[in-house]
Amino acid sequence: MAESFAVETLSALVLDHLDAQPDSLRFAPVRTGKHNSSFWVDSDCGRYVLRIAPPDDAGFLFYERLMMRQEPDLHALVRAHTSIPLPEIVGHDFSRARIPRDYVLMRALPGQPLSEARHITRDQFHRTLYQVGEYLAQLHRLTAPNCLGLDAYGYLGAHQPMPPQPTWPQAFRVMWNRLLDDVVACGAYTAAEGQAMRDLLERHADVFERPVTPSLLHMDVWSQNILIDEQGNVTGLVDLDRALWGDVEIEFAVLDYCGISEPPFWEGYGAPRDTSEPARIRQVFYLLYELQKYMPISVWRQNDPAHAAQYKSQSLALAAQLAS
Repeated sequence: MAESFAVETLSALVLDHLDAQPDSLRFAPVRTGKHNSSFWVDSDCGRYVLRIAPPDDAGFLFYERLMMRQEPDLHALVRAHTSIPLPEIVGHDFSRARIPRDYVLMRALPGQPLSEARHITRDQFHRTLYQVGEYLAQLHRLTAPNCLGLDAYGYLGAHQPMPPQPTWPQAFRVMWNRLLDDVVACGAYTAAEGQAMRDLLERHADVFERPVTPSLLHMDVWSQNILIDEQGNVTGLVDLDRALWGDVEIEFAVLDYCGISEPPFWEGYGAPRDTSEPARIRQVFYLLYELQKYMPISVWRQNDPAHAAQYKSQSLALAAQLAS
């Protein structure tokens, strides 16, 4: 939900990057989105979206701090090498010269979020999922060696939340442990519970030892980040700020959690999913990686320890499937 900013402040941010008439600017909050404050910007130059990062003390997961800073390069990369409908970023400022926040200004895409499509038919929904599958297949064909010149894994963007790792198992171990640091720091897990989760990964480390291409992963594909037209055609796949480079199976776990990985998605994706027992174990760990993040978010950003307790209960029950 967008915070309140003075119109004069918003106008100054936009006019640093847009040759618009100041009196033509109109701002309205974007109601979707839970992390950044976003505003529709209507002007004599067209329609744009202004996204402003939260304050530095908002309470971040280890990979969320400054994560907006990887978006300009990622948008340019994806727009140049795929047909994925991703907005052009026309300006950004990470200097904090205007306000003590990072922000980006991008062209608005047509369509509405899937989450707001109240009257979508079953066939239209299946069309949406099929096209999401096609687009994610394109995204996953982008690899760190080809795109970044790095044979590395993890969060490799300009925000640098972790050192690049030479293998996916090493990257996921770093990611897993740093996320657990956050869960313990917010008070949702005790130190002993956090250690039990660390030990759980070590006991199953062998299932991660396999060749993995460092593919570009969106990691936040859900109904609010999928824009569609009235026929269910995808007009935008937005919010790449959580992107990382690694195992496509962790992307699939997010899609499972968000209700996207239905048969039409796989038809569009065009490749079968690994259903072996090692893949099933990895899937549980990857789902836990998605699920456990909501504990710090619930405590630090929503001041809702009861909600965090619900996520803890779900996480411990899921982990128990691997401990038996």
